[in-house]
This record gives sequence, structure tokens and C-alpha cells, in this order.
Amino acid sequence: MVALLSGSAAFAQIHKMEHRDSSMTSRTYNLNPVVVTGSGHHQRLKSTPTPVHVLSAQEIREQGITTFDDALVRMMPQVSMAPNSMGTFLRLNGLGNKYILILINGQKLSGDISNNVDLTRISMSRVKRIEVLDGAASSLYGSDAIAGVINIITDQPTSALVSVVSDTKVSGHGVLTESVNLDIYKNGFGSYTTFTHDRADSYQNNDLEYVKGSDTETQATIAPYFTGYRSNIIGQKFTYAPNQHLALNAGLDYSYKMTDRPDTRADVTGGTDYEMRYKGLRWNVGGIYKFTNRHSLQADFVVDRFRYGKEYDVETKSYAIGDYVQSKKQRSMEGELKAILGLTDASTTIVGADWREDRLTATSGNIQQHAYTLAAYAQHEHRVTLGPGTATATLGLRYTHHETFGDRLTPKVTLMYSQGPLNLRATYSAGFRAPGLDEIYYHYFSVNRGKAQIIFGNHDLKPERSHYLSLNAEYRTQAVAFSVTGYLNRINDMVIRKDISVDAPTLAMLRQEFPEMTDDQAGKLERYSLYQNGDRGDVKGVQVSASANLFQGFNLSASYAYTYARSQTAGEWTLLERSIRHAATVSANYHHAWGRYALNVNLNGKLQSETYYTSYENAPGFGLWNLHTTHTFDFVRWALVQPSIGIDNLFDRVDRRIDSSQRKYALYSPGRMLVVGLRLQFK
Repeated sequence: MVALLSGSAAFAQIHKMEHRDSSMTSRTYNLNPVVVTGSGHHQRLKSTPTPVHVLSAQEIREQGITTFDDALVRMMPQVSMAPNSMGTFLRLNGLGNKYILILINGQKLSGDISNNVDLTRISMSRVKRIEVLDGAASSLYGSDAIAGVINIITDQPTSALVSVVSDTKVSGHGVLTESVNLDIYKNGFGSYTTFTHDRADSYQNNDLEYVKGSDTETQATIAPYFTGYRSNIIGQKFTYAPNQHLALNAGLDYSYKMTDRPDTRADVTGGTDYEMRYKGLRWNVGGIYKFTNRHSLQADFVVDRFRYGKEYDVETKSYAIGDYVQSKKQRSMEGELKAILGLTDASTTIVGADWREDRLTATSGNIQQHAYTLAAYAQHEHRVTLGPGTATATLGLRYTHHETFGDRLTPKVTLMYSQGPLNLRATYSAGFRAPGLDEIYYHYFSVNRGKAQIIFGNHDLKPERSHYLSLNAEYRTQAVAFSVTGYLNRINDMVIRKDISVDAPTLAMLRQEFPEMTDDQAGKLERYSLYQNGDRGDVKGVQVSASANLFQGFNLSASYAYTYARSQTAGEWTLLERSIRHAATVSANYHHAWGRYALNVNLNGKLQSETYYTSYENAPGFGLWNLHTTHTFDFVRWALVQPSIGIDNLFDRVDRRIDSSQRKYALYSPGRMLVVGLRLQFK
């Protein structure tokens, strides 16, 4: 883990380099920020041997973005998402949720809904930057880091005694995001309080659906295209740095979310009897002792609880309005001890050990299971002068013992040659993923819109393993940055959920396993699912990015990702579900100040080709453009006022195809929307 205490005096200098007083109307485009995710310790972006993508809080605000998923999708071409009532299906470099490790300050965010990450647990009001590391990274981060690592770095300012920030955004279809931060810092003690409320209404892009069994006959439906929700996040963090050597921290975050779907009706299809309710509680304690500027020891302990279930708002034969039925409860506990050592002037060594326990309680099948993991890791980074430039080599190795799957070694090797603004990098890293407790033990039965869903786990699953190779060339100055990366990611023993057709003997077995299944549900059951190992996955890709400060106050950036993702089962290759071959993002930003007033104008676009589906027709490609303006008024010393106004989906791109059992989507926008915001800072 790489969690570092932002409010610590030990890192005050780094904090000052990155933090800009938001009361200033000036704007600086930083093309060489400090990052931590790639190497496990703080470095400038151009100096890290492992390429990292950085999304800064300033860039996120300037694009009018208020949610975590919007930040990734709008600003990174290799990321796509599909929102639904069961969370958000996230995909990075062609691979889905379970292969992506999400960290908050280096600590894993646990809890999922049917393998969909509940991204509404992440409050954007505290985000300092988001760092994205492509490819396998299990040598530092352990299981799940196969497609990449997304590390959310939060901000705990130390520049003001008391600061209050309120940020509000409103747009169409009931979208509202409101956050309030209260920061107190004095004599090494910091208190950081956050409240975030986020809501959106359900909406449809087409109120028709095909009648089951027909491709021509339609009927009315109230089924939402996008599922509305209401969520709240409350966070509290304390930091204490009594001297320049010691820094302590403790934090607590509580999240609550409820879906908002149309109720079941007798005269039309598409309604539901219940809403999904989610609760998360996460707390951590930790500290870092810095012996010298180059030697430190860090300890962290995190507990993360997440649960969800059904809260009925329509009376049924079995449940009254207000009844709650828990579906799944997860708890993880993790402790880590890590040392960062500068044994020589030209090297950095990291050694660490961690312990983790995961617990799963699932109502269906009466599952109560747990598994622990023990790990030790080491990484050495060394720099030498080589001709007119410098060469940096990194060697890393992690040993993991999993209670169910035994022992694994995951190595990492990187080489970087630097000469002035030019960097050349080569990386090999191994990935490892232990199957989740649900994939092993699930005995799941549920009913969605009258249709039964059945999923079985598999005790004979093998862990997934991956090998990641990449080559990168980068040119980076304070005014221009250009990077091109080619990579290959191969995954063995991929865990897939295979659909199995139901015949008469199978149906009899399933009815015996799930006696609660009704005759009507049994009559509609066509298939059930079983987790099993596939043969392998293969992802090849090229990423190109460029950014330039063309003249004072104007920055232009663009990124392109080519991804060819496929899997092989029983000798047959197929494209990976939801994979996208071509995608690009473009952003143009202009900033100018007139005395105490500043104007910021941002135009950003996301363009992507069709989305592939193995069992459905492909979703067409699209291009989305958004325009956002921010107006900063800094007329009084104690307050900053930032109203904003913009238009999302400038050209009103909407997928209005009629919903059917053979159709999936990639574009979830309801169309052109006005976005209005107000940010107030009192200091």
C-alpha cells in the first residue's frame, strides 16, 4: 500500500508543490505532477519508471465533473462504464471490474454488487488527483491488479486555520450533487469533515419494448434506461503531526444509497416491487515515522463493511411495504507495515508485509464464508549514469499465501532510460487474482421482473494469472508532453460465468435446490449460470497522449486508445464482452484573469467506436462533447465565489433504439442538458 498522510509535516514540501490556493485567479498547467502509484513512493511523473495517468482535481472541476465515473470516462479513452441498478460495470483496457483494483490513498476499496463496483461510495469533494496505472501490478498491490490500478489521492489542506467549501451542481433529470467540506488545522492537528449528497432521477430514451418472442411487435414499458438513486456520504478524518518525524491519521466514512425506480403496475411492464439499498462503513488508522528525508516506516489498518438488499415499496404475497431483505454482506480487514528506504543516494528500496481477511454473508444459500491472505514484498529501484543520460532499473517481487489457493510469486521488472525531456521505458509485471468468495461459494437465487436468476459457485476454480509487457516512449517538458505506449496483457485461467441451458432433468435439480421457485418462474427459466475457468484472455493495445500549453492561458490535450481484447474458451477465440476497439478524448482549456475576476472555458469530447457484445448486437459508436465555463470572483479576502454554467452533450447524441432481450447499450446520455454550479469557499 502507498497511503501517505497528506497533512503530515513530513510531506509538507510535496504538499506545497502540488497544492494551489484556490483563491488565486491565476492558472498553471502542470505537466509534471508528483505521483505515487507506479513505484510506491513519491516521484515526479517524468521520473517514475512505470507510466501513470494523472487526473488532477483542477482539471476535473474545469470540465464540470462531479462524479467519479464521469471523471474516468470523460478523461480517459481506455475506460468505459455501464451504469445499472446493481452498481457500475467498469472496464479498463478491455477488462472488467474484478480485474481493476480501486484504492483510496493506497488502501483497497472493498464491496461489490454482482461484481459491479459501487462507485457512489467515492466522494469527489476530497479528491486531489486520480492516478491510473495500466496493466498488472500485483508485485506491489497483490490480488486483483491485473487490468490496472486506480488510486484516488485525497486532499487535507494545511494552509488555513479554518476553511469551509460548498460545491453544488444541478442539471436535468433531477441530477444534483452537493458537497460541504469543513477543514480545521492548527499546530499539527487537522480535522477534515465531508458531507456529500448525490441524486439523479430514472429516465427513458424510449418508452417502448419488443414483446417477448417478437422482433416487430412493441408494447409500452416504464423500465428505466438509467436507474435513478439517492446517496449520502459522511466522512471524518483526523491527522496529527507533533513534529517533523511523526504523523498519525484516523478516518471514518459512511455511505448510504437507495435506488429510485418506477413501481410495479398492472397496466404496463417495467416496474419493480422493491428498491435496492446499499450501506458502507469504512474506517482506518495509521501513521508514518520519518527517520530522515529518505527513510520512513508506515503502518495502516483498514476495516471496510458493505451490505445491500431489497427494500419493498410495493406489497407482495410475501412482503409488506417497508420490509428489507438483505442480499449480501461483505467485510474486509487489512493491516500493512511498509518501509521506504534510501540505502544509497541513487536508490529507493521498499519492503513490506500485509495481512487481509475477507468475509461474505449471502442470504441466498445461507452462505457464511471467509478467507485470509498473507503477503510479503520487496522492491528495489536503482539509478545510474549512462552516457549523456541516466538509466533506472526496478526489481520487485511479492510472495502471497492465500488460505484457499496456496502460494504465489508475482515479479516485476522495469527499465527506463532518460536523456533530457526524453524517456524510454520497458515493463514486465505479473498479475494474480484469487477468485472471490462469491465465485467459489455462491448458491444464488433471485427474481427480477418475474424471471428467476440462478448462479452457482465452483469450489474447483483455479486462480487467474497474467503476464503484462509494455514499451513506452515519452517526451515531457513544462510546455509539451507526448507519450506513446504499446502493451500486451495475457491472462490464464480466466474465471467466467457460463450460461447453461435448462432441460427437464436440470430443472428438476434446480427446483430441489431452490424450493422457493414458483411454477411460473420455473416455466420461464431458460438457463442458469456456473462459474468456471476459461482458457485465457489476450489484450493488445496502443495508447497515445499529447498535451501542450500552446500560449499563456491555453492548454490542448488529446488521448487515443486502441484495444484488441479477446478470450479463448475450448480453443475458440471471441472478443471480450463490452470491449471497444477505438476511443479518444480531447480537451481544450482557456483561462484568463482580469484583476480579481477569472474566466475558465473548457471544451471536452469523448469519441469511441462500437461496443462489442458476444450474445447481443453491438452498440453503435458515438461522440459526446461538453462545454463548461467557470467564473472566479476573488473580491474579498475571506471568501471565494465560483459560479459555473455549461452544456453537457452539446450535439444531443442519444441512443433511442427500442429495448429488447438482444440489445445492450454503450451511450447512456439522456441528451443535451444545461449544467449550473456554484462553489463557495470561506477561509
